[in-house]
Amino acid sequence: MTSAAPATRSRTSPRLRRILTGTPASLALLAGALLIAHGLRTPTPPPQPTAAQGFAAGDQATAAPSASPHPASAGPQPLAVLAPAVPTRVRIPAIGVDAPLTALSLEPDGQLAAPSETDRNLAGWYRAGTSPGSIGTAIIAGHVDTHQGPAVFYGLGALKKGNTIEVDRADHVDAFFTVDAVEAYAATGFPDRKVYAPAARPELRLITCGAGFDKKRQQYLGNVVVFAHMTGNRPG
Repeated sequence: MTSAAPATRSRTSPRLRRILTGTPASLALLAGALLIAHGLRTPTPPPQPTAAQGFAAGDQATAAPSASPHPASAGPQPLAVLAPAVPTRVRIPAIGVDAPLTALSLEPDGQLAAPSETDRNLAGWYRAGTSPGSIGTAIIAGHVDTHQGPAVFYGLGALKKGNTIEVDRADHVDAFFTVDAVEAYAATGFPDRKVYAPAARPELRLITCGAGFDKKRQQYLGNVVVFAHMTGNRPG
C-alpha cells in the first residue's frame, strides 16, 4: 500500500490468485498476480523493495549456481539437490520471520487457496509444485496483512540481496536459500514466466502483495516477489 488506511476501515477478504496453464513443453506455470486485499490496522505501510535490490539490466532470474556461503564446519553442508519432501517451516532472520507452512492447492476457479487469516504467522507452499530444495521453482506465499494487522510477509519488501531464507523439511533436512533479487510488480504487468518458469537448479520464490495500494478499491496493486536459489543444506 502507498499510505496508511484508517484503523477502523475494513477491506475485502484476501485471495491468492493463480491460473494454472501449460507451456509448449508441457510444463506448468502459475500465471497471474498475487492479489490480496486486506484491512491493515497499523499506521505504517509495508516496506517495498528499492531498485537496488532488483535485477540489474541484463540479469537473468535464474543465474549460475553459487557455492554455499555456509562452510560445512559452520553447519550447512555443501550444495546438494534434495529429494522432494514436504516443507514445514520458513525462517527469514533478516526480517524476523519464523513461521509454519501449510499446503496450498488450487480451487475450482483456478485460484490458489489462501493461508488462513486466523493465524497471521502462517505461510503456505504450492503443494502441486516443486518442493523447496528440489530441482525447479518452489513457491511460498503469505499475507502481507489481515484485518487484524501486519501478517507473516509484512516485511518481505525489506529483504536485500544476499539475505538468507531457511526452509525446514519433513525429512529433517533444512534447505538454505540466498536472495538474488527483490522486485515489485503491478498486477497488470506481472511477469509470469520470469517468476514461475521451471529452473534447472533448486530455486524459491516468496510472494506477497504490494506495489502500491488503491484506496478507492481497497486493494493492493500488485506483488512483491523475492527470488532466491539454494546455497546449502544440513540435517535439521
